[in-house]
Amino acid sequence: MKILVTGSTGYIGKRIIPILINEGHHVVCAVRDQLRVDKTYREDPNITIVEADFLKPETLQNIPKDIDVAYYLIHSMSNTSKDFEKLEATCAENFENYFSTTQVKQVIYLSGITNDENLSKHLQSRKNVEELLASESYALTIFKAGIIVGSGSSSFEIIRDLVEKLPVMIAPKWLNTKTQPLAVRDVLAFLSKAKGREELYNKSFDIFGPEVMTYKEMLLKFAEARKLKRYILTVPVMTPKLSSYWLYFVTSTSYKLASSLVDSMGIEIIGNKSDINSILDVQPITYREAVDLAFEKIEQNSIVSSWKDSLVSSGRLKNSLHKYINVPTYGCFTDYKERKIIDMDRTINRIWSIGGTTGWYYGNYLWKIRGHLDKLFGGIGLRRGRTHVSELDAGDALDFWRVIFSDRDERKLLLYAEMKLPGEAWLEFKIEDGLLKQTATFRPRGLAGRLYWYSVLPFHGFIFRGMINKLVEVEDNQMLNT
Repeated sequence: MKILVTGSTGYIGKRIIPILINEGHHVVCAVRDQLRVDKTYREDPNITIVEADFLKPETLQNIPKDIDVAYYLIHSMSNTSKDFEKLEATCAENFENYFSTTQVKQVIYLSGITNDENLSKHLQSRKNVEELLASESYALTIFKAGIIVGSGSSSFEIIRDLVEKLPVMIAPKWLNTKTQPLAVRDVLAFLSKAKGREELYNKSFDIFGPEVMTYKEMLLKFAEARKLKRYILTVPVMTPKLSSYWLYFVTSTSYKLASSLVDSMGIEIIGNKSDINSILDVQPITYREAVDLAFEKIEQNSIVSSWKDSLVSSGRLKNSLHKYINVPTYGCFTDYKERKIIDMDRTINRIWSIGGTTGWYYGNYLWKIRGHLDKLFGGIGLRRGRTHVSELDAGDALDFWRVIFSDRDERKLLLYAEMKLPGEAWLEFKIEDGLLKQTATFRPRGLAGRLYWYSVLPFHGFIFRGMINKLVEVEDNQMLNT
């Protein structure tokens, strides 16, 4: 079949595309920015990439009309705007209007479980989208999931942060809210097996794991899996705002996303039973099995997608990456250094492994201090890390930077700063004529921006010098002979 995947650079989208390709289908990836698409997708004859923004109906003409099945994976949690409900509704309306004129037979939408009478704004938005996607021109199949557990999922990473950092937790009362966590592998099984199944046309199904658990039980079960002893005391006096700050300072989430999560976590998410498991032959695994499987992926360094790479975790960057790819020069301050390369492969590998657990090669304690200060002033800090230890793609989060351009063949890596700054900053690594050229660019905003640059200038002198020296360094003399 010819299958459209919207949200193809998102957490679920990135994971379902390889499944569909392996099944022999042709996949059309709809993205707002082609820079964010995996390079291998551009070279795959079974993948077509189109730029389409569902907030701009004129761009939907780029999507072929001979689609058989479309996956609608545009979710409200990926937008923290105050007007997100209106934006979500506009996306759904534009989708329905366009695809009602195409050959698409089935649309599959991944929504959230909305059985509680009092829904959060985000869950209510998803419910509204379900109604807006309904059409007389195609069949709509809706799957409603609660907490999704898998390597790189927001719930998994937040629970991991809490468990691994806090031996004792004084936590808000919403930790006693019940839910039914579902492994991401099972979500993908439901989605992939549903395509073309006429018995599922114009029907909605709740999908959930085999256990009803509180968030507190999920934390303790996670600690058990990690062989950690943890103690949790829940208190009734923690307001939603305090709860959001608690998540923000302890975990790698942004404050806006923490606030959205707290808003949803106070609502019981229990699914209604149906025969969907037997229809699609999917038997969801337990929460503990999902956690163990996630850590297997982490240990194998094979995390396919992470919520941290979504622009929802961005501190500053909200638009197309193209807007930031041309580094400005007018009115900017720069720190430029170059060094002769001794071992090309080694230097390239070091550049593409920078940040995260590897660190920044020189003055790591100063980078950490900068990260703590950023977090203190409402920024994202260093705790996002990176998804993969040695691979970087455009759009990936890298500590408090965002990857704007990454191409090993062109030997160029461009980063854009997402920390709190009185201006904008870029960091570029480029190899030309046997030289590593490292350029830090800062475009100040007003007097505060200029004062900031001069205040950090003494630190830049040895931090950036030390970093480029380490990037071209060969520690083992024997490697010079190979």
